[in-house]
Amino acid sequence: MPFQKIQSEKLSTAVTEQVELLILRGILRPGEKLPSERDLAERLGVSRPSLRDALAQLQKDGLVETRASAGVFVADVLGSAFSPALIRLFERHDEAVFDYLNFRRDLEGLAAERAARLASATDLAVIAAVMEKMEDAHQKRSGELEAALDADFHLAIIEASHNTVMLHMMRSMLTLLREGVFYNRKIMFQQRTTRENLLAQHRAINEALQARDPAGARRAVEDHLSYVESCLRDHRLALRNEGIARQRLAHETER
Repeated sequence: MPFQKIQSEKLSTAVTEQVELLILRGILRPGEKLPSERDLAERLGVSRPSLRDALAQLQKDGLVETRASAGVFVADVLGSAFSPALIRLFERHDEAVFDYLNFRRDLEGLAAERAARLASATDLAVIAAVMEKMEDAHQKRSGELEAALDADFHLAIIEASHNTVMLHMMRSMLTLLREGVFYNRKIMFQQRTTRENLLAQHRAINEALQARDPAGARRAVEDHLSYVESCLRDHRLALRNEGIARQRLAHETER
């Protein structure tokens, strides 16, 4: 856990500020459990009463939550990004899918460009590690795991861009994607040709980032998401055409 010893006259305030920054920077993630009270107090170098005061303030601010017999957790601060009514609209109307992809293409292209310039060596190592896991999952032909790692890969790029507003916005968007609000990502990994293309595109993104090529990284991300959009349009068209064909077949057999 990335906690540091506290040195301040107002210990509880210093604890609060440190946890706030860890959440803001995306180091502590929604749903993540904090260490036990004793352990956390020792890591921070404060008394347990000071820690309790800090946690009470964080809970009041909606940043952490206490679960009975379970402990203290980072609150789901992303959950308020979209209202439930708007999420239902996203799920029901296809145009939201393509607006979503256009939004991602613009924002993630910028994030990749920033990451190529600003990422630390450790940031790039994280991206490379996720890419290696994607290679392994591809060999195992695990579509579900590939889809999950795909989201992790894109989030690692956002994190490496070191823009906290962009980070939380895209985490919220990727959370909805993981939950299947915009489209079922596993569909993308069902066909061999598509799987091969997606892996090659992620390799190209990773290679541009590792080479610290901002323009190349942005272009690779934009090409990848344009491909995803094309595949989804083809999939929807195929479903529409199959529905029409079934109607024709049913009508023909009744004649």
